[in-house]
Amino acid sequence: MARFLAAAGKATARRSAAGSSLCRRFASSARHDDAQEAVKWERITYAGIAVCTVLAIYNLSKGHQHFPDPPPYPYLHIRNKDFPWGPDGLFERKKKHSDGHH
Repeated sequence: MARFLAAAGKATARRSAAGSSLCRRFASSARHDDAQEAVKWERITYAGIAVCTVLAIYNLSKGHQHFPDPPPYPYLHIRNKDFPWGPDGLFERKKKHSDGHH
């Protein structure tokens, strides 16, 4: 049994050594050119940046829709004492003028 396993192991080793040069190619093989890959991905990156910039400019130039102010629900702003920075919330802004401009 041991002879059979040894012979089978040697035959497998010979087949893998002979066949590995013909069919096994990894990323580190001699045919793989890293400089060309780097140039390719650099061009893809620059093209992606250009496309994203154009789409952002287009989306920002369209403007946005103004929605009406929500109804004043009294339970949303219950305050039992003032904040240290004043009566309004930190990111709240009370309208100083009533001419309709934001």
